[in-house]
Amino acid sequence: MIPRDNAGPVCSLRFVTLLVALSPELLLLGASVQLQDNGYGGVLVAINPQVSEDQNLIPNIKEMITEASFYLFSATKKRVFFRNVKILIPATWKANNYSKVKQESYEKANVIVADWYGTHGDDPYTLQYRGCGKEGKYIHFTPNFLLNENLIAGYGPRGRVFVHEWAHLRWGVFDEYNNEKPFYINGQNQIKETRCSSDITGIFVCEKGPCPQENCIISKLFKEGCMFIYNSIQNATASIMFMQSLSSVVEFCNASTHNQEAPNLQNQMCSLRSTWDVITDSADFNNSTPMNGTELPPPPTFSLLQAGDKVVCLVLDVSRKMAEADRLLRLQQAAEFYLVQIVEIHAFVGIASFDSKGEIRAQLHQINSDDDRKLLVSFLPTTVSDEAETNVCSGLKKGFEVVEKLNGKAYGSVMILVTSGDDRHIDNCLLTAFSSGSTIHSITLGSSVAENLEELSHLTGGLKFFVPDKSNSNSIIDAFSRISSGTGDIFQQSIQLESTGEIVKPSHQLKNTVTVDSSVGNDTIFLVTWQTSGPPEIVLFDPNGRKYDTNNFTNNLALQTARLWIPGTATPGHWTYTLNNTHHSLQALKVTVTSRASSLAVPPATVEAYVERDNTHFPHPVMIYANVRKGFYPIVNATVTATIEPETGDPVTLKLFDDGAGADVIRNDGIYSR
Repeated sequence: MIPRDNAGPVCSLRFVTLLVALSPELLLLGASVQLQDNGYGGVLVAINPQVSEDQNLIPNIKEMITEASFYLFSATKKRVFFRNVKILIPATWKANNYSKVKQESYEKANVIVADWYGTHGDDPYTLQYRGCGKEGKYIHFTPNFLLNENLIAGYGPRGRVFVHEWAHLRWGVFDEYNNEKPFYINGQNQIKETRCSSDITGIFVCEKGPCPQENCIISKLFKEGCMFIYNSIQNATASIMFMQSLSSVVEFCNASTHNQEAPNLQNQMCSLRSTWDVITDSADFNNSTPMNGTELPPPPTFSLLQAGDKVVCLVLDVSRKMAEADRLLRLQQAAEFYLVQIVEIHAFVGIASFDSKGEIRAQLHQINSDDDRKLLVSFLPTTVSDEAETNVCSGLKKGFEVVEKLNGKAYGSVMILVTSGDDRHIDNCLLTAFSSGSTIHSITLGSSVAENLEELSHLTGGLKFFVPDKSNSNSIIDAFSRISSGTGDIFQQSIQLESTGEIVKPSHQLKNTVTVDSSVGNDTIFLVTWQTSGPPEIVLFDPNGRKYDTNNFTNNLALQTARLWIPGTATPGHWTYTLNNTHHSLQALKVTVTSRASSLAVPPATVEAYVERDNTHFPHPVMIYANVRKGFYPIVNATVTATIEPETGDPVTLKLFDDGAGADVIRNDGIYSR
């Protein structure tokens, strides 16, 4: 992170529990960036769709990364440079003969360009939530940082700033300054400036101008208004993680220049190791050697991509195993909810199914109205076949046929593959899937996980979900809800506010309260699902005491769902629902609530969940992270709970913390960890 002089507001969310439902499917960390022959390839820069089109933005991005490539090559002693970079242009910008996206999306970007929603300044930063030596999530630049030449005087050349942030992102090193503690007492009982290296010079400045150091000190504490101003001309060559804006700084602090006494994050997080020590211990350096000769590397090449129409195909298993444990019913309920509520307006959607062979159920339909959504729901499978054999590849083949009808290729399309998982021949179509340009999200029902099914999603950049055969689990609806457009436009995305389920005894109730924050409320849906023939008795009260009952809900008795759409903007506050099981036997009752942003002026609160790996082997635990934000501002003091659903046994609930202890890296940064 580059120093931030005028910090913006930090949001505080109290009395609200943000539930993060975690299965092994949630986004695994893994870089699309590849290092080959000393050059980084596949770096993805994505511009947020809310950013206004500006003809100077793309040239400035290219100039920044080109400058960064040569600076990085020198700083790493001829080890690495940037070979090729993709820039993802938002669909909100005019078409300009850009290449079509394949599996690239905003959510997968290594670098994002987006405005702050508020007066937060233009400080670049890297989202880091893992420990020393671990990759970060993305680098964030504002458009103003990239366009305003006046900012270069304070931050230094943009290419140098990019290298500073790249070191955060790729190698997991941390800042060597500390704005909150700019001075410290060293081992000789002297007051020193927090810096690296200690060779960087400067002068003390009091309120009235330059002054000797002793005038700034009262009993070894600094007077308010005293500061240390660094000289613009230096001889020190380090360090990039301290002040890359100094023209003399061309390298990272190493063992001979590192200041172990400085109270900065690098020392705190990396056990007093220098940044160069951490960098040279990385996989990038272990698997490469310095380039020979004195020539500079070639400048990076850039490709400009732009997403076209949103194209989705549901590829659904209808083999005999789908009759087990209400799998088909749960699939129908989740797919209906996705088609009615989740998938964006104007998207093209088709449906294919498969057992031992594939079948096209619905060619692409563009969603322009509720009638279009209802029509697609009517094409969902209603019965399972008699065949026990499952052939995922045949289903995907039909899915590709569906999406290719639009533009002749599957580039940029999305496949949502739902299967019971009992297929041993998926490797037959791995290469086809990878080269298709489609992103494949896989949802596996039950305990059988087909060989290479996970690889299918991994190769194409998709998510993978595991849904247990538990009647009270809402995991399959959660999985469909997790699959967003990938555009980065949080104002258009459906946001899940509630997801819960219980097995309820006869004449007993499922009762709970959902909090609707003022930042959401548009297109709010309450979805109730049940197991038996008739709906439960439903009572819902809004914050003003208005009552909705079963008669206000739209029932689909065949799919055993009831849905209530709140017109306009839902009233902020606590909505209380009660589901009464009027059936004569136990049944699972489940509730899902989603909404969208209430205004384009205020971003909604969102939660992104990550796991570091999708299985655990002693002594390596699974690390769980939740990024809780309102736009890009961290939400602090929230109650964040992770529910982990194992293949067998009951769900495990864990509270996540943002206290800078244990798995949590930085206190109050909006990253809750466990």
